[in-house]
Amino acid sequence: MNIHRRMKKNKFIGCLILLGLIMGGCQNVQQINGENVILDETLGEEKIEEPTAPVASEEETLTEESAQEQVTWENYPWEMKPGQLTMENYLVTAFSPVGQTMYIWGGGWNEEDTGAGVDATTLGLSPVWAEFASKQTAEYDYHDYKYEIHKGLDCSGYVGWLIYNLMETEDGKDGYVMKSSLMAEEFAKKGWGTYTPAEKVSDWQLGDIMSMKGHVWISLGTMEDGSVLILHSSVVGVIVCGTSLPEGEDSQAVRLARQFMSTCYPDWYEKFPDCSRPYSYLSGSGQFRWDENVLQDEWDLKGYSAEDMMLSLQKKLLAK
Repeated sequence: MNIHRRMKKNKFIGCLILLGLIMGGCQNVQQINGENVILDETLGEEKIEEPTAPVASEEETLTEESAQEQVTWENYPWEMKPGQLTMENYLVTAFSPVGQTMYIWGGGWNEEDTGAGVDATTLGLSPVWAEFASKQTAEYDYHDYKYEIHKGLDCSGYVGWLIYNLMETEDGKDGYVMKSSLMAEEFAKKGWGTYTPAEKVSDWQLGDIMSMKGHVWISLGTMEDGSVLILHSSVVGVIVCGTSLPEGEDSQAVRLARQFMSTCYPDWYEKFPDCSRPYSYLSGSGQFRWDENVLQDEWDLKGYSAEDMMLSLQKKLLAK
């Protein structure tokens, strides 16, 4: 009996030893020449552990992706983005019809002449505008095309079209075309910004909408000599102009407008080189100025000088 018990005990111990070897006793990790080496006692081979590649942290990955995707005014795409209330989109949209849209009395209005028509409540540029403009010569006279409303835009039709593309994301909503003399004040009443009557206006900043008797225009900023760059639909079409000096002389704004139009729109400028507007534009216009919480200016474009802004726009237009 004792012999049998010892034999059973020895068999049990042997099983435990065998089980220990199977469950991991066969591998042993040692340092050899500064590297982790696994000694495989079962196979009698040495296995070198593969070095583990460093893993970038989530923060580092996000930083790299952000750097690749970072957009600035300098590389901002020349693309209208309906419904995006930013200064950069405002400028890109406002300049999109320049040099390719004629001034048409009633353009942008409805057939009843009571408000916005289909062209001013449709996102984007009407292809009819550029097609009609391409056929015009230096003898163009807007009086010959009064109320052919689908061929271009008048001053209030242009600003109403611009505001629609800035505010809306689909066609056919209520529009923003109205009498030009009322636009600045009416936009302020909508809570978009402030209104200053003509007699109290003392400066003209980028993006200001200016209403005067019979006309509405957009300020692109003030030059050192006090002249102002203007964006509007006037006489021949949507164009950049400058106000003259009080005695009617050429100003820095007029010269810069000529340089800009001749460089960016040479075919248009060859036919329509007049980029001067009277000083009375400044003394007779009420002013709408955007609230910075409504029209975002992340890159402080209003902080650019008028000259620097026109140069940056010129570069972007030539690179299109």
